[in-house]
Amino acid sequence: MGFETEFNSVCKFKSKQELYELLEYGRGKMVKNGFRVYPTGQKVIAYTPDNEAIAIVKIVASIAEINFQGEEITQVEMELVRKLTEEESKIQTALAHEMFFSGRE
Repeated sequence: MGFETEFNSVCKFKSKQELYELLEYGRGKMVKNGFRVYPTGQKVIAYTPDNEAIAIVKIVASIAEINFQGEEITQVEMELVRKLTEEESKIQTALAHEMFFSGRE
């Protein structure tokens, strides 16, 4: 049992529904497997399930727990700061593929 640290610039959604709720309502949450440490209070880039940069979000809470099924999970609550422009999205996506996503799928 241990914590996996997320990079300060990456908040990747695995669920399209969680991402939709964030973009539609300005607030949302994401559930990740395992214990992870997210930078509460910081702004980070949010990525779609297809690894495309889509928005800037602020992490407002990060709760690591063991659920009723005995699984280690982390719930991350966030607020939408703003969606990225098309040009910003292209640049951030290219950088993330080079820095974070290459070889880690």
